[in-house]
Amino acid sequence: MHAEPTAVLKILSDPTRRAIFERLSRDGEMTVHALTDPSGVSQPAISKHLAALNQAGLVRGRRAGRETYYSAEPKALAPLINWINFYSTFWDNQFDRLEDLLKRMDQ
Repeated sequence: MHAEPTAVLKILSDPTRRAIFERLSRDGEMTVHALTDPSGVSQPAISKHLAALNQAGLVRGRRAGRETYYSAEPKALAPLINWINFYSTFWDNQFDRLEDLLKRMDQ
């Protein structure tokens, strides 16, 4: 499941969720316990953050015995990246038009 850009922004606007996603992206697959230990956040809170990230498609869990191992799904950022690219192109075009106008005004 891939979320819309607004949903991805909303999920990653929380600093704890963003830190979890960044840590999983950087360090690879981890358990809830491994994520909890250095975070200073309770295990139930980490689990809730992981559930939100999972719902947005930003992480996925893999059960192995009694543990669930979570990994980042960077491809889920695609809707957000596409949205940013669209507006980047839009603003580049607007600035190019403004530059052309200013050059014509200087002549």
